[in-house]
Amino acid sequence: MGQRFKAAVFDLDGTLLDTSEGVLASVRYTIDRFGFPTLGESQLKNFIGPPIQNSFAIAYGLKGEILQEIASVFRDRYKKFDLLKAVPYEGIYDVFQKLVEKGIQPAIATYKRQDYATEILTHFGFDKYTDIMYGGDHENKMKKNDIIRNAVRAAGVADLNDAVMIGDSDNDAIGAEMLGVRFIGVTYGFGFRTEADVNKFPNIGAAKKTEDIAGLIMGG
Repeated sequence: MGQRFKAAVFDLDGTLLDTSEGVLASVRYTIDRFGFPTLGESQLKNFIGPPIQNSFAIAYGLKGEILQEIASVFRDRYKKFDLLKAVPYEGIYDVFQKLVEKGIQPAIATYKRQDYATEILTHFGFDKYTDIMYGGDHENKMKKNDIIRNAVRAAGVADLNDAVMIGDSDNDAIGAEMLGVRFIGVTYGFGFRTEADVNKFPNIGAAKKTEDIAGLIMGG
């Protein structure tokens, strides 16, 4: 089977890096700072990946300007103390190396704010494989499909059929579907737990471990 794609766009949290320690430390700090009721571990895990405003809105029934204030407190704490508390998933660098060797352009599209995304990805050495790293904006105006689109364009891919998105959550799947990009779901991250979860959305495969990703991208 021939090569299927020219570009592979990866989510960050739950796909490239286990960022749970740092994200949850800053979430707990923000909850304490605002005096909100504490949350259980299963509820806290829902904060990993989506825009922080969305997570607090859902968890506490909030809306309006306070969400931007919450986001500012969270991001200040995260930037200064918790950003680099993360662990690369085993085998993920091998996946990037295989893609580069096959001439497939890796790229990254994350809801993390652009400056945070660049810093954490550079710190963990992903800049060795790609300089295409797109994140969100401070006001949370950009949606995942917007961020994916930026990454695909930067990869020089004109035909969206030549790009694939790899992620661990419904945000990634929906963003890819809205844009018309193929999707691979990973079940080792924070969102999808099983192949059945991935199959709720259009996809070309589910990866139980990082080494499954390269085969799905390259067609076997």
